[in-house]
Amino acid sequence: MAETSLPAAAEGNPPPFIEVDWFNRFKFRKVCSGDIFLSERQQDGSVVAVLTDGLGSGQQANVCASLTATMAMEYMRAKIGLRRAATLIMDALPICPDRHISYSTFTMVHASPEGNVRIIEYENPPATLLRGTEVVPIERTPYTLPRWEGRQMTYATFKMALGDRLFFCSDGITQAGLGEPGTPFGQGLERVIPWLQESIAIAPEIGAHVLCKGAADRATRLDGGRAGDDTTAAMLYYRTPRVTQMLTGCPFDKRQDAAYAALATRPGVSTIISGGSTADLIARELNRPIDTPLVALDPEVPAGSEIPGIDLVTEGCVTLSKVIDLLKNPGPDVRVNPATKMRDLLLASDRIFIDVGTAINPAHQDPNLPVALDIRRNIVKDLAAVLTTQYCKVVEVRFH
Repeated sequence: MAETSLPAAAEGNPPPFIEVDWFNRFKFRKVCSGDIFLSERQQDGSVVAVLTDGLGSGQQANVCASLTATMAMEYMRAKIGLRRAATLIMDALPICPDRHISYSTFTMVHASPEGNVRIIEYENPPATLLRGTEVVPIERTPYTLPRWEGRQMTYATFKMALGDRLFFCSDGITQAGLGEPGTPFGQGLERVIPWLQESIAIAPEIGAHVLCKGAADRATRLDGGRAGDDTTAAMLYYRTPRVTQMLTGCPFDKRQDAAYAALATRPGVSTIISGGSTADLIARELNRPIDTPLVALDPEVPAGSEIPGIDLVTEGCVTLSKVIDLLKNPGPDVRVNPATKMRDLLLASDRIFIDVGTAINPAHQDPNLPVALDIRRNIVKDLAAVLTTQYCKVVEVRFH
């Protein structure tokens, strides 16, 4: 059986962690977004992120923004300096012959684990640094070249302290409410930032995803409930990491049941139990009752259970497959169920440890079950991949 203690990063006083999250809503009646957000956690723990906004909306804007974002990420992966990367992008971006502006705007960010941040912005709303509820000014240096025909980007370097948040967005946020009596030129950052400050004052440890979604929701409400433009909010949050563990499946060797169940008692860690057999094992070995309240049932997701001291108890592979689908295809929830609860708990976490029992469950070998119900380890592998690549989480999977 694998070692039962958490890695050092999850014990004692863990090093600071950079949470990176975002939320996007398409323009009303569009099938794709003209805003693109990409992020990646590098091997040294630093985070690179880019937000691009293609000219216009719909498919053409999506192509322009996607090309710009992909170029930016490839340059940063290749360790090309941020300013050099931005210069190459500016040289490559064509200019709209009618409006005489680039086909895409962008914000590029590099943040180290020590809190050293570099940021380059071109025509996106300026990023805002929040220290608690206070706005910390960012000193920007303008940068242009004669061949850019008057186009100009800005460059800044600064230090983030523990608890700081860096908020940046597309103009779908700041121009929301455009033409309305109270916001004739859009709400601007002068209305967005006070809302962020108020939200942080109410809940000082509020997560980046909640703030980004809230900012997008407010913008959509100003547009009458229908997004008037592609709307994207993104945030980096420099803080103490939040750790969640998941136990799914029973250990291959039954003699290890007690040690496996003991993993669910780690202090200071949120715990998810996924799988009926796993829940029965945990309840039996820890001598705790298990209850399955048959209320608010969902036709797509099996009912969850409750075990004292465990944050969330769900069914196994069907629920995990649904969680993967929710993560890959984010959108408004039709209803709350065990899958949406698991997704929210995972998204609120930074480091996720998944302990997978490898005992064979005969139910997963039934050829009449849907293809999505692959063996547990492959489902977990898919879950870990989407959390790592799409949401910049640190995920460790161990088999028992």
